[in-house]
Amino acid sequence: MRVLALPAVLLLAVLLAALLVAAFRRPDPDRGPRWEAATELRDGVTVVLVRQVAGGRELGRQVVAEIPADAPDWETRYHEAMAAARSRAAALRSEAD
Repeated sequence: MRVLALPAVLLLAVLLAALLVAAFRRPDPDRGPRWEAATELRDGVTVVLVRQVAGGRELGRQVVAEIPADAPDWETRYHEAMAAARSRAAALRSEAD
């Protein structure tokens, strides 16, 4: 049993180190702008949008939907809008490649 303990501890240490490196990896500043889905809450309205960001700055945005907070079907509309935003972001990323 002790024969397996050392390799198991070493494997665990390697996995932990890999997780720590991945968690603290900073985005490459030379990487170009990217499109991402996002939401904002403005004056009681949820705005679902895609935005282009680079180096922590927003370069552009496209509004996908605006959903009043008191809409009875808010959750359904939100999930549909987020799906559309993710799809649009993916399309914009593929066009940029």
